[in-house]
Amino acid sequence: MYNRILFMSNSLFKRFKKEEEEPIVEEKPPVWEDRIFWVEMLEKIAYPVLNNLSKDSLKRNMDYESHSPQGQNFVYLEAFSRVFNGIAPWLELGVDDSQEGQLRKKYTKLTIKSIKNAVNPHSNDYIFSVDPKQSLVEVALFAQGLLRAKNNIWLNLSMDVQARITRILKKTRVIAPYENHWLLFTAIIEATLLEFTGECDMQRLSYGVMKFRDEFYLGDAVYSDGEDYDVGYCNSLFIHPMLNDILKVMRKYNLQDGEFLDVQYMRSSRLSSQLERMISPEGTYPVLGKSLSYRSGIFHLLSQAALLKILPNNIDPAQVRGALTQVLRKHFEGDQNFNENGWLKIGINGSQADISEKEVNTGSLYFCCAVFLPLGLGFNDPFWDNPYSEWSSLKAWNGNELPKDQSIDF
Repeated sequence: MYNRILFMSNSLFKRFKKEEEEPIVEEKPPVWEDRIFWVEMLEKIAYPVLNNLSKDSLKRNMDYESHSPQGQNFVYLEAFSRVFNGIAPWLELGVDDSQEGQLRKKYTKLTIKSIKNAVNPHSNDYIFSVDPKQSLVEVALFAQGLLRAKNNIWLNLSMDVQARITRILKKTRVIAPYENHWLLFTAIIEATLLEFTGECDMQRLSYGVMKFRDEFYLGDAVYSDGEDYDVGYCNSLFIHPMLNDILKVMRKYNLQDGEFLDVQYMRSSRLSSQLERMISPEGTYPVLGKSLSYRSGIFHLLSQAALLKILPNNIDPAQVRGALTQVLRKHFEGDQNFNENGWLKIGINGSQADISEKEVNTGSLYFCCAVFLPLGLGFNDPFWDNPYSEWSSLKAWNGNELPKDQSIDF
Protein backbone atom coordinates (compact mmCIF):
# COMPACT_ATOMS: atom_id res chain seq x y z
CA MET A 1 0.00 0.00 0.00
CA TYR A 2 2.85 2.36 0.89
CA ASN A 3 4.46 2.02 -2.55
CA ARG A 4 1.15 2.58 -4.28
CA ILE A 5 0.46 5.78 -2.34
CA LEU A 6 3.94 7.18 -2.83
CA PHE A 7 3.88 6.65 -6.58
CA MET A 8 0.68 8.67 -6.81
CA SER A 9 2.89 11.78 -6.38
CA ASN A 10 5.33 13.12 -8.93
CA SER A 11 7.99 13.15 -6.20
CA LEU A 12 8.41 11.66 -2.76
CA PHE A 13 8.04 14.97 -1.00
CA LYS A 14 5.31 16.70 -3.00
CA ARG A 15 2.14 17.02 -0.92
CA PHE A 16 -0.98 15.59 -2.51
CA LYS A 17 -3.39 18.09 -4.02
CA LYS A 18 -6.77 17.35 -5.52
CA GLU A 19 -6.58 20.12 -8.10
CA GLU A 20 -4.02 22.80 -8.80
CA GLU A 21 -6.51 25.63 -8.25
CA GLU A 22 -8.20 24.06 -5.20
CA PRO A 23 -5.55 22.89 -2.70
CA ILE A 24 -6.80 20.62 0.01
CA VAL A 25 -6.31 21.97 3.51
CA GLU A 26 -6.37 19.09 5.97
CA GLU A 27 -6.57 19.45 9.73
CA LYS A 28 -5.83 15.75 9.94
CA PRO A 29 -3.51 14.88 7.03
CA PRO A 30 -3.34 11.31 5.75
CA VAL A 31 -0.98 9.27 7.91
CA TRP A 32 1.42 8.60 5.04
CA GLU A 33 2.05 12.35 4.73
CA ASP A 34 3.56 12.40 8.22
CA ARG A 35 6.23 9.88 7.31
CA ILE A 36 7.00 11.63 4.03
CA PHE A 37 7.41 14.87 5.96
CA TRP A 38 9.75 13.22 8.51
CA VAL A 39 11.96 11.80 5.77
CA GLU A 40 11.99 15.17 4.05
CA MET A 41 13.18 16.83 7.27
CA LEU A 42 15.80 14.11 7.78
CA GLU A 43 17.20 14.88 4.33
CA LYS A 44 17.12 18.61 4.89
CA ILE A 45 19.21 18.29 8.06
CA ALA A 46 21.46 15.29 7.41
CA TYR A 47 22.35 15.63 3.74
CA PRO A 48 24.88 18.49 4.01
CA VAL A 49 26.83 16.56 6.65
CA LEU A 50 26.81 13.14 4.97
CA ASN A 51 27.25 14.41 1.43
CA ASN A 52 30.31 16.46 2.33
CA LEU A 53 31.91 13.84 4.56
CA SER A 54 31.38 11.13 1.93
CA LYS A 55 33.21 13.39 -0.56
CA ASP A 56 36.01 14.19 1.92
CA SER A 57 34.98 17.86 1.95
CA LEU A 58 33.26 18.38 5.33
CA LYS A 59 36.15 20.32 6.87
CA ARG A 60 36.36 22.49 3.80
CA ASN A 61 32.68 23.35 3.49
CA MET A 62 31.05 23.18 6.93
CA ASP A 63 30.36 26.51 8.63
CA TYR A 64 31.35 27.09 12.24
CA GLU A 65 29.47 28.99 14.94
CA SER A 66 30.21 28.96 18.68
CA HIS A 67 31.03 31.11 21.69
CA SER A 68 34.35 29.27 21.90
CA PRO A 69 37.01 28.73 19.22
CA GLN A 70 37.97 25.45 20.94
CA GLY A 71 34.91 23.75 19.52
CA GLN A 72 36.57 23.84 16.12
CA ASN A 73 38.45 20.71 17.23
CA PHE A 74 35.23 18.73 17.57
CA VAL A 75 32.67 20.35 15.26
CA TYR A 76 32.97 17.85 12.40
CA LEU A 77 32.95 14.76 14.61
CA GLU A 78 29.99 16.14 16.54
CA ALA A 79 27.98 16.78 13.39
CA PHE A 80 28.58 13.32 11.96
CA SER A 81 28.20 11.29 15.16
CA ARG A 82 24.93 12.99 16.01
CA VAL A 83 23.44 12.69 12.55
CA PHE A 84 24.39 9.02 12.40
CA ASN A 85 23.12 8.32 15.91
CA GLY A 86 19.67 9.59 14.97
CA ILE A 87 19.23 8.11 11.49
CA ALA A 88 20.79 4.70 12.25
CA PRO A 89 17.48 2.87 12.91
CA TRP A 90 16.12 4.20 9.61
CA LEU A 91 19.19 2.88 7.78
CA GLU A 92 18.77 -0.44 9.59
CA LEU A 93 15.42 -0.96 7.84
CA GLY A 94 17.44 -1.74 4.72
CA VAL A 95 16.70 -1.41 1.05
CA ASP A 96 13.45 -2.25 -0.72
CA ASP A 97 11.72 -1.30 -3.96
CA SER A 98 9.80 1.66 -2.52
CA GLN A 99 10.99 5.19 -3.14
CA GLU A 100 11.88 5.51 0.51
CA GLY A 101 13.73 2.19 0.35
CA GLN A 102 15.79 3.49 -2.54
CA LEU A 103 16.45 6.67 -0.58
CA ARG A 104 17.72 4.54 2.32
CA LYS A 105 20.03 2.83 -0.15
CA LYS A 106 21.46 6.22 -1.09
CA TYR A 107 21.94 7.25 2.53
CA THR A 108 23.44 3.91 3.50
CA LYS A 109 26.09 4.38 0.82
CA LEU A 110 26.71 7.97 1.94
CA THR A 111 27.08 6.82 5.56
CA ILE A 112 29.49 4.01 4.74
CA LYS A 113 31.63 6.34 2.64
CA SER A 114 31.49 8.92 5.41
CA ILE A 115 32.69 6.44 8.02
CA LYS A 116 35.49 5.29 5.74
CA ASN A 117 36.77 8.87 5.39
CA ALA A 118 36.17 9.77 9.02
CA VAL A 119 38.38 6.98 10.39
CA ASN A 120 41.11 7.18 7.73
CA PRO A 121 44.16 9.11 9.02
CA HIS A 122 45.13 9.85 5.40
CA SER A 123 41.85 11.53 4.41
CA ASN A 124 41.17 15.25 4.59
CA ASP A 125 38.15 14.53 6.77
CA TYR A 126 39.84 12.33 9.35
CA ILE A 127 37.83 13.39 12.41
CA PHE A 128 38.24 10.59 14.93
CA SER A 129 41.12 11.91 17.00
CA VAL A 130 40.42 10.77 20.58
CA ASP A 131 42.87 12.95 22.46
CA PRO A 132 40.54 15.72 23.73
CA LYS A 133 38.09 14.80 26.48
CA GLN A 134 35.07 15.93 24.43
CA SER A 135 35.74 13.18 21.91
CA LEU A 136 34.46 10.64 24.45
CA VAL A 137 30.96 12.05 24.00
CA GLU A 138 31.05 11.84 20.22
CA VAL A 139 32.66 8.41 20.01
CA ALA A 140 29.97 7.18 22.41
CA LEU A 141 27.18 8.58 20.23
CA PHE A 142 28.82 7.05 17.18
CA ALA A 143 29.08 3.69 18.97
CA GLN A 144 25.41 3.87 19.93
CA GLY A 145 24.60 4.48 16.26
CA LEU A 146 26.58 1.39 15.30
CA LEU A 147 24.55 -0.68 17.75
CA ARG A 148 21.39 0.68 16.18
CA ALA A 149 22.52 -0.15 12.64
CA LYS A 150 24.56 -3.32 13.09
CA ASN A 151 23.27 -5.19 10.06
CA ASN A 152 23.18 -2.48 7.43
CA ILE A 153 26.14 -0.36 8.51
CA TRP A 154 28.61 -2.26 10.71
CA LEU A 155 28.42 -5.54 8.78
CA ASN A 156 28.77 -3.69 5.48
CA LEU A 157 31.99 -1.95 6.50
CA SER A 158 35.22 -3.45 5.21
CA MET A 159 37.36 -5.36 7.69
CA ASP A 160 40.05 -2.68 7.74
CA VAL A 161 37.47 0.00 8.57
CA GLN A 162 36.01 -2.20 11.30
CA ALA A 163 39.50 -2.67 12.72
CA ARG A 164 40.12 1.08 12.75
CA ILE A 165 36.82 1.67 14.53
CA THR A 166 37.66 -0.97 17.12
CA ARG A 167 40.99 0.71 17.81
CA ILE A 168 39.27 4.09 18.14
CA LEU A 169 36.76 2.70 20.62
CA LYS A 170 39.53 1.17 22.71
CA LYS A 171 41.60 4.37 22.65
CA THR A 172 38.86 6.16 24.61
CA ARG A 173 39.83 4.08 27.64
CA VAL A 174 42.52 6.68 28.40
CA ILE A 175 39.77 9.27 28.99
CA ALA A 176 38.45 9.41 32.56
CA PRO A 177 34.74 10.27 32.53
CA TYR A 178 33.09 12.67 34.95
CA GLU A 179 30.97 11.06 37.69
CA ASN A 180 27.72 11.83 35.93
CA HIS A 181 26.09 10.82 32.63
CA TRP A 182 29.58 10.63 31.12
CA LEU A 183 29.90 7.27 32.87
CA LEU A 184 27.35 6.00 30.37
CA PHE A 185 29.50 7.15 27.46
CA THR A 186 32.27 4.79 28.56
CA ALA A 187 29.70 2.05 29.14
CA ILE A 188 28.08 2.33 25.68
CA ILE A 189 31.51 2.12 24.06
CA GLU A 190 32.29 -1.07 26.00
CA ALA A 191 28.85 -2.47 25.16
CA THR A 192 29.59 -1.85 21.48
CA LEU A 193 32.96 -3.60 21.77
CA LEU A 194 31.26 -6.53 23.49
CA GLU A 195 28.67 -6.77 20.72
CA PHE A 196 31.15 -6.56 17.86
CA THR A 197 34.27 -8.23 19.27
CA GLY A 198 33.03 -10.39 22.14
CA GLU A 199 35.36 -8.60 24.58
CA CYS A 200 35.15 -5.48 26.73
CA ASP A 201 36.39 -3.79 29.89
CA MET A 202 33.78 -5.14 32.27
CA GLN A 203 34.40 -2.51 34.94
CA ARG A 204 33.85 0.39 32.52
CA LEU A 205 30.75 -1.37 31.21
CA SER A 206 29.15 -2.00 34.60
CA TYR A 207 30.25 0.92 36.76
CA GLY A 208 27.98 3.56 35.24
CA VAL A 209 24.97 1.25 35.21
CA MET A 210 25.55 0.45 38.86
CA LYS A 211 25.84 4.14 39.83
CA PHE A 212 22.60 5.11 38.14
CA ARG A 213 20.75 2.05 39.40
CA ASP A 214 21.92 2.21 43.01
CA GLU A 215 22.77 5.86 43.74
CA PHE A 216 21.43 8.39 41.25
CA TYR A 217 17.72 7.49 41.01
CA LEU A 218 15.47 10.20 42.47
CA GLY A 219 12.03 8.73 41.76
CA ASP A 220 9.23 8.96 39.21
CA ALA A 221 11.60 7.96 36.37
CA VAL A 222 14.11 10.76 37.03
CA TYR A 223 17.83 10.31 37.68
CA SER A 224 20.16 12.94 39.04
CA ASP A 225 23.13 13.72 36.84
CA GLY A 226 25.68 12.41 39.30
CA GLU A 227 25.45 13.96 42.75
CA ASP A 228 23.68 17.04 41.39
CA TYR A 229 20.23 17.50 39.94
CA ASP A 230 19.38 20.30 37.53
CA VAL A 231 16.01 20.81 35.91
CA GLY A 232 16.32 20.06 32.22
CA TYR A 233 16.32 17.32 29.63
CA CYS A 234 19.49 15.32 30.41
CA ASN A 235 17.41 12.27 31.36
CA SER A 236 15.88 12.24 27.89
CA LEU A 237 18.95 13.33 25.95
CA PHE A 238 21.49 10.90 27.38
CA ILE A 239 20.70 9.00 30.56
CA HIS A 240 17.67 6.88 29.66
CA PRO A 241 18.56 6.21 25.99
CA MET A 242 22.11 5.16 26.92
CA LEU A 243 20.96 2.95 29.79
CA ASN A 244 18.41 1.25 27.55
CA ASP A 245 20.90 0.40 24.80
CA ILE A 246 23.65 -0.62 27.25
CA LEU A 247 21.35 -2.91 29.19
CA LYS A 248 20.00 -4.51 25.99
CA VAL A 249 23.54 -5.69 25.24
CA MET A 250 24.13 -6.79 28.82
CA ARG A 251 20.88 -8.77 28.79
CA LYS A 252 21.82 -10.36 25.46
CA TYR A 253 25.10 -11.63 26.91
CA ASN A 254 23.49 -12.80 30.17
CA LEU A 255 25.43 -10.37 32.35
CA GLN A 256 24.04 -10.02 35.84
CA ASP A 257 23.40 -6.28 35.62
CA GLY A 258 21.27 -6.92 32.55
CA GLU A 259 18.47 -7.91 34.92
CA PHE A 260 17.94 -4.20 35.53
CA LEU A 261 16.62 -3.76 31.97
CA ASP A 262 13.00 -4.53 32.90
CA VAL A 263 12.88 -1.86 35.60
CA GLN A 264 14.74 0.58 33.38
CA TYR A 265 12.23 0.07 30.56
CA MET A 266 9.35 0.80 32.96
CA ARG A 267 11.09 3.98 34.08
CA SER A 268 11.70 5.00 30.48
CA SER A 269 8.06 4.35 29.69
CA ARG A 270 7.04 6.67 32.50
CA LEU A 271 9.43 9.44 31.46
CA SER A 272 8.27 9.14 27.86
CA SER A 273 4.71 9.89 29.04
CA GLN A 274 5.98 13.00 30.82
CA LEU A 275 7.76 14.15 27.66
CA GLU A 276 4.65 13.59 25.54
CA ARG A 277 2.64 15.79 27.92
CA MET A 278 5.23 18.57 27.63
CA ILE A 279 4.51 19.10 23.92
CA SER A 280 2.03 21.93 23.53
CA PRO A 281 -0.73 22.01 20.91
CA GLU A 282 1.57 24.26 18.84
CA GLY A 283 4.58 21.90 19.06
CA THR A 284 6.48 23.99 21.60
CA TYR A 285 7.80 22.78 24.96
CA PRO A 286 9.19 24.22 28.23
CA VAL A 287 12.38 26.22 27.72
CA LEU A 288 14.22 24.81 30.74
CA GLY A 289 17.78 23.73 31.48
CA LYS A 290 20.76 23.17 29.24
CA SER A 291 21.14 21.89 25.67
CA LEU A 292 18.06 23.71 24.36
CA SER A 293 19.80 24.30 21.03
CA TYR A 294 19.52 20.54 20.45
CA ARG A 295 15.94 21.37 19.53
CA SER A 296 13.93 18.21 18.67
CA GLY A 297 16.72 16.04 20.10
CA ILE A 298 15.31 16.91 23.51
CA PHE A 299 12.75 14.19 22.78
CA HIS A 300 15.38 11.48 22.27
CA LEU A 301 13.80 9.21 24.85
CA LEU A 302 10.23 9.68 23.59
CA SER A 303 11.42 8.71 20.12
CA GLN A 304 13.37 5.75 21.50
CA ALA A 305 10.37 4.58 23.53
CA ALA A 306 8.34 4.52 20.31
CA LEU A 307 11.10 2.60 18.53
CA LEU A 308 11.45 0.05 21.35
CA LYS A 309 7.65 -0.19 21.76
CA ILE A 310 7.77 0.70 25.46
CA LEU A 311 5.29 3.58 25.37
CA PRO A 312 2.66 3.38 28.14
CA ASN A 313 -0.44 1.39 27.26
CA ASN A 314 -2.65 4.46 27.58
CA ILE A 315 -0.73 6.34 24.91
CA ASP A 316 -1.60 5.66 21.29
CA PRO A 317 1.62 5.64 19.25
CA ALA A 318 -0.19 7.85 16.74
CA GLN A 319 -0.53 10.64 19.29
CA VAL A 320 3.25 10.56 19.77
CA ARG A 321 3.64 10.70 16.00
CA GLY A 322 1.35 13.71 15.89
CA ALA A 323 3.13 15.49 18.72
CA LEU A 324 6.62 14.93 17.33
CA THR A 325 5.47 15.89 13.83
CA GLN A 326 4.25 19.19 15.25
CA VAL A 327 7.63 19.71 16.94
CA LEU A 328 9.41 19.04 13.65
CA ARG A 329 7.15 21.46 11.82
CA LYS A 330 7.76 24.14 14.42
CA HIS A 331 11.53 23.80 14.11
CA PHE A 332 12.30 22.80 10.56
CA GLU A 333 9.41 23.32 8.15
CA GLY A 334 10.71 26.82 7.52
CA ASP A 335 14.30 27.92 7.07
CA GLN A 336 14.68 30.05 10.19
CA ASN A 337 17.01 27.51 11.81
CA PHE A 338 19.34 27.17 8.81
CA ASN A 339 21.92 29.61 7.53
CA GLU A 340 22.29 30.59 3.89
CA ASN A 341 24.51 27.54 3.25
CA GLY A 342 22.06 25.04 4.75
CA TRP A 343 23.86 24.49 8.08
CA LEU A 344 21.99 24.66 11.38
CA LYS A 345 22.13 27.86 13.42
CA ILE A 346 22.49 27.97 17.21
CA GLY A 347 19.17 28.66 18.90
CA ILE A 348 15.72 27.22 19.48
CA ASN A 349 13.76 28.97 16.78
CA GLY A 350 16.13 31.14 14.82
CA SER A 351 19.57 32.56 15.53
CA GLN A 352 19.71 32.73 19.35
CA ALA A 353 23.35 32.11 20.27
CA ASP A 354 22.98 33.45 23.81
CA ILE A 355 20.72 30.56 24.76
CA SER A 356 23.47 27.98 24.31
CA GLU A 357 26.32 26.87 26.53
CA LYS A 358 29.87 27.98 25.77
CA GLU A 359 30.94 24.60 24.41
CA VAL A 360 28.02 24.28 21.96
CA ASN A 361 28.99 24.66 18.32
CA THR A 362 27.43 24.04 14.93
CA GLY A 363 28.16 20.33 15.10
CA SER A 364 26.44 20.01 18.48
CA LEU A 365 23.14 21.11 16.96
CA TYR A 366 22.80 17.93 14.93
CA PHE A 367 21.66 16.11 18.05
CA CYS A 368 18.24 17.20 16.77
CA CYS A 369 18.38 14.05 14.59
CA ALA A 370 17.65 11.91 17.67
CA VAL A 371 13.97 12.62 17.02
CA PHE A 372 14.11 10.47 13.86
CA LEU A 373 14.44 7.12 15.67
CA PRO A 374 10.82 6.07 14.93
CA LEU A 375 11.67 6.02 11.22
CA GLY A 376 13.28 2.69 12.11
CA LEU A 377 9.73 1.32 12.39
CA GLY A 378 8.17 0.00 9.21
CA PHE A 379 5.36 1.89 7.54
CA ASN A 380 2.81 -0.66 8.74
CA ASP A 381 3.78 -0.23 12.38
CA PRO A 382 1.02 1.34 14.53
CA PHE A 383 3.22 4.41 15.07
CA TRP A 384 2.84 5.22 11.37
CA ASP A 385 -0.30 3.30 10.44
CA ASN A 386 -2.73 4.24 13.22
CA PRO A 387 -5.15 7.05 12.40
CA TYR A 388 -4.44 10.56 13.58
CA SER A 389 -4.84 10.98 17.33
CA GLU A 390 -4.60 14.11 19.44
CA TRP A 391 -1.68 14.22 21.87
CA SER A 392 -2.25 14.95 25.54
CA SER A 393 -1.99 18.74 25.63
CA LEU A 394 -4.13 19.00 22.49
CA LYS A 395 -6.79 16.81 24.09
CA ALA A 396 -6.70 18.92 27.24
CA TRP A 397 -6.98 22.33 25.57
CA ASN A 398 -9.64 21.07 23.14
CA GLY A 399 -11.75 19.99 26.11
CA ASN A 400 -11.54 16.28 25.31
CA GLU A 401 -11.12 13.36 27.68
CA LEU A 402 -7.59 12.86 28.94
CA PRO A 403 -6.28 10.12 31.28
CA LYS A 404 -4.82 11.50 34.49
CA ASP A 405 -1.07 11.63 34.92
CA GLN A 406 0.21 8.85 37.19
CA SER A 407 3.62 8.70 38.87
CA ILE A 408 5.60 5.54 39.59
CA ASP A 409 7.38 4.49 42.78
CA PHE A 410 9.85 1.85 41.56
